[in-house]
Amino acid sequence: MERSIAEENKKNLAFIEELTTNVDEVQKRVLDEILTRNANVEYLQRLNLNGHTDRETFKKVVPIITYEDIKSDINRIANGDTSPILCAQPVSEFFTSSGTSRGEMKLIPTIEEEGGRRSLFFGLMRSVISKFVPDLDKGKGMYFFFLKPEAKTPGGILARAATSNLFKSHHFSSSNNRLMSSTSPTEAILCLDSYQSMYCQMLCGLFQNREVVRVGAGFGAGLIRAMRFLEDHWSLLCNDIRTGTINNKITDPSVREAVMKILKPDLELADFIEAECIKDSWQGIITRLWPNTKYVDAVVTGSMSQYIPTLDYYSNSLPIVSGAYASSECFVGINLSPFCKPSEVAYTLIPTMCYFEFLPIHRSNEVINSISTPTQLNEKEEQQLVDLVDVKIGQEYELVVTTYSGLYRYRMGDVLRVAGYKNNTPQFNFTCRENVILSIDSDKTDEFELQNAVENAAINLMPFDVRVTEYTSYADIATIPGHYVLFWELSVNPSSPVPSSVFEDCCISVEESLNSIYRRGRASDKSIGPLEIRIVETGTFDKLMDYCCASLLGASINQYKTPRCVKFAPLVELLNSRVVSSYSSPVCPKWAPGTT
Repeated sequence: MERSIAEENKKNLAFIEELTTNVDEVQKRVLDEILTRNANVEYLQRLNLNGHTDRETFKKVVPIITYEDIKSDINRIANGDTSPILCAQPVSEFFTSSGTSRGEMKLIPTIEEEGGRRSLFFGLMRSVISKFVPDLDKGKGMYFFFLKPEAKTPGGILARAATSNLFKSHHFSSSNNRLMSSTSPTEAILCLDSYQSMYCQMLCGLFQNREVVRVGAGFGAGLIRAMRFLEDHWSLLCNDIRTGTINNKITDPSVREAVMKILKPDLELADFIEAECIKDSWQGIITRLWPNTKYVDAVVTGSMSQYIPTLDYYSNSLPIVSGAYASSECFVGINLSPFCKPSEVAYTLIPTMCYFEFLPIHRSNEVINSISTPTQLNEKEEQQLVDLVDVKIGQEYELVVTTYSGLYRYRMGDVLRVAGYKNNTPQFNFTCRENVILSIDSDKTDEFELQNAVENAAINLMPFDVRVTEYTSYADIATIPGHYVLFWELSVNPSSPVPSSVFEDCCISVEESLNSIYRRGRASDKSIGPLEIRIVETGTFDKLMDYCCASLLGASINQYKTPRCVKFAPLVELLNSRVVSSYSSPVCPKWAPGTT
């Protein structure tokens, strides 16, 4: 077995060398395959592509699109139209992606054969990591994975998160998949009750602590949430390990049965865990409880970089591996230097996954906004997308993909910066999501959505002759889970004070106005904490402008716009120093599986 794994790793690494050397030829072949097999689909027929598969005609005839441009086609498929609208092969399911600016969940089509591409992708990633951790296949990973609720479209097509597809796939459960070998029984991962799922995954991870060589979650925020759960429940977990039984709060029969196949009474282990958890400091708790851990496996690029200091604290600064760049639309790239510093993570795009193009963008107000906004390109510039081999080092681009599943020149909304090369293939830093200003977990809130939410909430103040004159926001990760904070400056009527309950209603209104991904994180996943509104003194935003226009930031008074999100620490400190009152959502926003 060891020899076959070594041979597979060698083969995969050679394949990466071949792909990255002949990248443009591979990309031409991929585009030709996609256009040839889908030549007769309705969408391409509408564009009069007339069976052409060459790159030049494709670029001339096929427009650059967003989700809104194909939403009506997606809805036809979702409602049961089985004709070849976007893709010659039938849509096997929809992957649910982040909400649009109107708060609606996107339905991303996928086809059965994409499973093979995802399997190849994971195989390549496993081989890359194995090059740095030779005994990777001999240990287990303690991963905290959670299933998202599923739904069916009116036409009966399954709609679920791409991760749910993965967790239920043969690839994930296969005993031959050493990279995904996990301490968590599949039944615990598939349990929809987030408390029972977390409890049993942590219990099994603690019981198998000596076998663990890597710990992780999908995103950095998820692993931090798991450590905070341990901090709150270690006493119960120790009791279960000491007695070889499971707490009565775990009621799912299949989960209890699966855990009992692993759990046995172990007084020595329970005492060891208790001795570590009872200490005042939780610094290094990961390496203390799981001493053979070699690295932390979690995405910490883009907005997730805010969690790096906390992960370093819990792990004694173990290497943090952001191994893959993937999305609902397609799997994209692999980090070929997985043990680099988080700030240096660069993904090499795998050219067999789809056809890649890049839309050049420019940025403004970078220091002030922290997550800055790309400027709008005019029509002529939009037609000048560049191919994978033509991007320039240091330039930022929005990723545009053409997939086997029926997306053509589709704007992903991901902003990438060219960092270097692997052979002839560019490598990219993930910078941020286009226009996204707030994010805690998998949620993505843009400026338009936040503006709409604030306007809806401000209606609660109208009976008191009060209005919101200025506002900004930031993602507060000092709490676990993190939460959104809004700073409001008000125009008030001294003779008509506003009750605290009204400001709490404002918090609820904001949350109810945000998209379903946010609301699911609050109500179901518990990955986001209650939204908070902090009222600041009159004149605070004038002070903010003065600071931003000082020589340190260099903003022009003539061009200054109030940033709708702040991340720069001195700005957050300034705002917090002028807070006069604070209010939080007393309840979770409404959310149910399949809602938008």
